[in-house]
Order: sequence, then C-alpha cells, then structure tokens
Amino acid sequence: MVFEPVHCPTCESTNIVKHGKTAEGKQQYKCRNPECTRHSFVQEYSYRGYLPTVKQQICEMALNGSGIRDTARVLKISPTTVLEELKKDRHLEHVNRPLLEQLKPTSAIVVKHIKEAEADEMGSFVHSKQQERWLRHAIDHQTGYVLAYVLADHTDQALVELKALLEPFGVQTFYTDGWGAYARLVDEDQYVVGKWNTQKIERKHLTLRTRIKRLARKTICFSKSEWLHDIVIGLFINRYEFGRAV
Repeated sequence: MVFEPVHCPTCESTNIVKHGKTAEGKQQYKCRNPECTRHSFVQEYSYRGYLPTVKQQICEMALNGSGIRDTARVLKISPTTVLEELKKDRHLEHVNRPLLEQLKPTSAIVVKHIKEAEADEMGSFVHSKQQERWLRHAIDHQTGYVLAYVLADHTDQALVELKALLEPFGVQTFYTDGWGAYARLVDEDQYVVGKWNTQKIERKHLTLRTRIKRLARKTICFSKSEWLHDIVIGLFINRYEFGRAV
C-alpha cells in the first residue's frame, strides 16, 4: 500500500494534520508550518473558485487584458468570486522599495540620487466617462524603472503626493509634459518640458493600455469602483515593475 503525503497548496509543506470535516463531509486539513498564511484546506473542492490554481489564474487574466465577466466565463466561476479574489488585501506599495534598497550604499546613510526622471500622467475612467481617474507615475530616465505612482484625480494634489514618494530618490531633473502643475509645484530649473525626453514613459503607457483592459482607449470595460480600478493597476505595477510577489 502506498501513502501519498498531503501538501499545503500555499507553502507546499507536508507538515499537515487533519482538521475536521466540511458540511459536505469532506476531510479538512490544517498546515502546521508557522510561516504559512493558510488556515485550512481540502484536497478536492466542489466549487472551482476555491482552487488555488484558479485563484492564481484570476489575477493573471486581470493583468493580461481580461475583464471580470471574461474571466468568469473562461474559468467557469461566478463573477462575484473574481471580484472577491481581486479585492483581497495584498499590501500594495506605491513606491519602488526594492529599487530604493538597492540604491542604499553599504557604508553611508544618504541614498544615491537618481539624477533624471520622466514623469507623466495617463487618464482612464471609473464607472463612466464622467468620472476620470488618472495614473501619475515617474520612471528613471536612464534605466526605465518605475520609481513611484499615484492614482488620483487630475489635480495638483496628485503631483504633491508623487513628489513626496519620490523624495528619497533625490531626483534632480524631471522630464515632463506641459501640465501647469509642474510650473506651480516644481522649481523652474528642475523640470524640462518636451516629448523628446519622455519616450520611455510613453512606452510604459502603451504597455499598460495593451495589458490592462480598463486602460484601453475607447473601452467600455470600466471598473465600477475606484477601489477595484486602483487594485488592478497597482497589482500590475507591483508585480511587473517593482518585482514584488503579490
């Protein structure tokens, strides 16, 4: 007789114990790995939406141009399940902390400065075209790495928030478009207006509009809430730009 060990679907640990049964009579298990975040699980779920692989696919499809109902149809689950999975708290960052850590020298306190950064904004909508939502972010002019981002209305306050996030990087020169907030909030000798030096960030915009359905031009795939809109965009930036496992 061959016994196969039970693996935790989250951490792959085999330190598993039985943990009662579900209302349907299925055996539940509990992971005893102290670093694992999963409370309990079963090996065979009746509803596909509970499967870890399906939950992972929900995020992957959201970050590759699929809407809520598209994902639900393909994975054969409820749209509510898709929404609940996307709304989970994933501790998203608005500043590229992994890059910030790399810039810190080992024997000094001051962070190495990034001399030049490109800053721009990209408009989208929430619920309808009457409710605009803007992504404002900045990238390193030399490497193209995203430094920080803000999702907000098209107001000067958004630039104030972005500048606060960029402060640790010590950016000396901003390459921007002609939006008036830069003239109001940035020293005249610290920013340069023109498309010639913002090609990298414009290319980032094209990638975002291609990969995220909510950002496609002339789309009707709006999020119904700012919260969900910000989560999907934040997931993409945190995973593919900041390199975080979210």
